[in-house]
Amino acid sequence: GMYASAILSIAGFAWLTHAMFADFDFAAVGAFPVSTTWVSLFISSIVGIVVVVTLVLITEYYTATRYSPVRKIAKASETGSATNIISGLAVGMESTVVPVLILAAALFISYTLAGLYGIGIAAVAMLSVTGMIIAMDTYGPITDNAGGIAEMSEMPEEVRENTDALDAVGNTTKAVTKGYAIGSAALAALVLFADYVFNLEKYVGEPVQFLLNDPYVLIGIFIGAMLPFIFAALLMESVGKAAGAVIEEVRRQFREIPGIMQGTAKPEYGTCVDIVTKAALREMVLPGLIAVFAPLLVGLLLGPVAMGGVLIGVIASGLMVALMMSNGGGAWDNAKKYIEDGNHGGKGSEAHAAAVVGDTVGDPYKDTAGPSINPLIKVINTVALIFAGLIASVGGILMF
Repeated sequence: GMYASAILSIAGFAWLTHAMFADFDFAAVGAFPVSTTWVSLFISSIVGIVVVVTLVLITEYYTATRYSPVRKIAKASETGSATNIISGLAVGMESTVVPVLILAAALFISYTLAGLYGIGIAAVAMLSVTGMIIAMDTYGPITDNAGGIAEMSEMPEEVRENTDALDAVGNTTKAVTKGYAIGSAALAALVLFADYVFNLEKYVGEPVQFLLNDPYVLIGIFIGAMLPFIFAALLMESVGKAAGAVIEEVRRQFREIPGIMQGTAKPEYGTCVDIVTKAALREMVLPGLIAVFAPLLVGLLLGPVAMGGVLIGVIASGLMVALMMSNGGGAWDNAKKYIEDGNHGGKGSEAHAAAVVGDTVGDPYKDTAGPSINPLIKVINTVALIFAGLIASVGGILMF
């Protein structure tokens, strides 16, 4: 389905770019390289499609049960939870290398062909397969919940085996879509940064430079690079708090409702759902405020150049953190599934117990903290665009 979407998108871009830009005078617009033609824009769109396909394939390699990264984590589970965690962290970190190189190549090629407009075209081309990506993302929760229904309704064991197999595929498709989302965010964020610089120059009335020997730029980069880490840390801690509250509630029900373990009494599922729903709303207040006010405070206190450094830092570190968490979490989850399929001792073995620990760590990695970095990057860039005029007029309260 994704390949079909990509081919249809390429055909559409070929027709559209020729129809709109075949007779366009690129030389009259200074923003384009001298050699830019409608073919350059078409190739930029192909670059975006290629990025999508390659990110999907790379993510599948690091999270699917049939490839070595997941099997390496499963093998490490034989010697305990610690080695499972170490292996999973290593796989997550390693999974950032090729996607970053691909994005760097895409930026280089599209910018060489058509400047910042070419990067914008590549980002939009990535969005042209959104329908298929959403379908893949939806598949994971559907299969996961189907397994939960099969277990709670006490269906035969072979049904649960089938849903587990589907759930393993769903873990991979979810990881694939998260890699796609953060990749498109990285390309789009660069265009948003360029727009921030454009608006800034419009208000200031002169060119604005972001030099690495400028301490205000470096301060901004350091703060921006820190934001994804504190954002992810708050979300991970929030998951831990909510999980702890659910555990206490489950223990209470075991104490006060006899017959749950024997199947003669039903647990109060609604109470646990209520706990996590309220926690999700309550615990997101502080991270949401940080995403909006941290860049704004830096801009007002240290000036628009420091604000630009924040944008650069959050794009660079956010990309790494999001890829590491999404891919590492998916690999942990599927390592457990791989063991449950009968490998390394199967269910009930010491390796399975270690893999369960890894999966418990991986769930907030891949389902909470990792995906949240994508909106964090976009929110911070959007805040910078909205308040560019205010930041330029104030000029930095603390600047000398």
